[in-house]
Amino acid sequence: MNRLFCSTAAVLASACLFCSCSQKGQLMDSGQEVSEESRKAWEKAETTPYGAYPELVTYTLGQMSGANNSNLPEGDTYEDNAYTRYLRKMLNIQNDNIYMESEDRYSEFVNIIVKDQTLPDILVVSDRETLKELVENDLIEDLTEVYEKCTSPRIKEMYGSYGGELLEAGEFDGKIMAVPETVIDHGPNLLWLRKDWIDQLGLKEPETLEEAFDVIEAFAEHRMGTEEGEEPVGLACDTGLVGTTSSSYSMDVVFDSFHASPQRWIKKDGKIVYGSLTEETRNALSFLHDLYERGILDRNFALRAPNNIRDLVVEGKCGAFFGLWWTPNNPLMDAMEKDTTADWEPYYLQEPSGQEAYASLRNNKYVVVRKGFEHPEIVMKIISVLFDYTRYEAEDADEVNEYFALNVDPTARPLVINVDYNEATYQVTKKIKAALASSCPEENLTAIESSYYQACRNYLDSETYTAEDWAAYKSRISAVGLLVDGNYTPAVHPYLDDTDGVVPQSLKQFEKDSFIRIIMGEVPVSYFDTFVEQWYQQGGETLTEQIRASNPGE
Repeated sequence: MNRLFCSTAAVLASACLFCSCSQKGQLMDSGQEVSEESRKAWEKAETTPYGAYPELVTYTLGQMSGANNSNLPEGDTYEDNAYTRYLRKMLNIQNDNIYMESEDRYSEFVNIIVKDQTLPDILVVSDRETLKELVENDLIEDLTEVYEKCTSPRIKEMYGSYGGELLEAGEFDGKIMAVPETVIDHGPNLLWLRKDWIDQLGLKEPETLEEAFDVIEAFAEHRMGTEEGEEPVGLACDTGLVGTTSSSYSMDVVFDSFHASPQRWIKKDGKIVYGSLTEETRNALSFLHDLYERGILDRNFALRAPNNIRDLVVEGKCGAFFGLWWTPNNPLMDAMEKDTTADWEPYYLQEPSGQEAYASLRNNKYVVVRKGFEHPEIVMKIISVLFDYTRYEAEDADEVNEYFALNVDPTARPLVINVDYNEATYQVTKKIKAALASSCPEENLTAIESSYYQACRNYLDSETYTAEDWAAYKSRISAVGLLVDGNYTPAVHPYLDDTDGVVPQSLKQFEKDSFIRIIMGEVPVSYFDTFVEQWYQQGGETLTEQIRASNPGE
């Protein structure tokens, strides 16, 4: 049911009518007595991870929608799919998506309903600034008690594997006001290249970053994927330049090669400084300008929105971009379906930056519950069922786990987050590789591991493998396998208490515009000194002092 978000008073008023109410609440309001058996059933449901409600409980939801209907199987919707059907079967709950918004506009949509104070019962927010606003305006429920009572021991163990700071990121004054996503690191960016173009041009596969840029330059010079009248794309690039924990098309690898950490706070010469202001960042920008001049960096990158970049990849107009391990799921699976000769391969060419950057949980995802919702425990029950029970214990959750092999996007879930152990991505791949090598019996795999294993087996053994099989193999074995074989270990970053030191949007935009102008040659690289000076003058100096004051021991 794709009901697009609308901020009109009529829709908002009607939305309130959808607020969840249970049979229990209806009986209590009408003055009817609730039997002892029914009371105990409600109590069990409200105080345990897996207890089912004796009557259907409906909750309103703000839903993020993904591309291509989140790759859901034909006939499935955001309110009726393997996830929602299993949750209804096990817990007797049903989501009612009163708001729907696309992934690229979701944060904007959330900001609107937060400002209007018209929240659905359950919502995922994507940054701590918004979370803080919700807390300050007393718009969301305290989840401390329901976390303790309705969270499975294994889910608590998963949060514990990240250290105490992760769960504490959702705490205010010692109360859990939001449940954070656990997967805050998707690993390093890999360079994805059209291997079929490399072969077609008789080139050598790159072993270094510089060799890779030579390959991309050859793509552009030979106008690969380009029709008459079109300009070659080169290396696709997002205007943000630096990626989040779940984005592609960034230039993080280039910055890392210069030991630069833009848009992050770092310790330099014993002091906390903003990484975008360092000499290392200046050198990286100078190099990106050189790539732009050589035609390696997309000459029109400043004009492209993320969806436009995705279209370039899917339509075969681009043969190179930096992306995370799950890139085969999106956008490469669509590219492969459109052109089965497109052979995309990942290359791990970056080296650790050598610069210790602080980790900030500010841009993590958080699940919140509307103040006054009768069943705030639902969020922990959903998390416990989807990320624990179906993966480790259930014998009737095949449809749910098959979604992984089908590469159904996480946006299809009622809660658009992931909860798992630290480094689970790498451990899952190790077990799948072992099973493929016959050194690990398939029966020893968890449900999710078995789902991926079957897809990878189909890709290797069948001439009629599906695009989903291809994507499962390319992501789990080709991409994550590179990191596993290379003994990659995620860096452990100290956490930064930046609750009151967020970089304001005005400074972010000033930085973005300045960096793009330097890369495109609109201003000389020496303008970087002017940028640093003005950044401090426009509020950056006060901000830096706040950050240092909040972290006196660093």
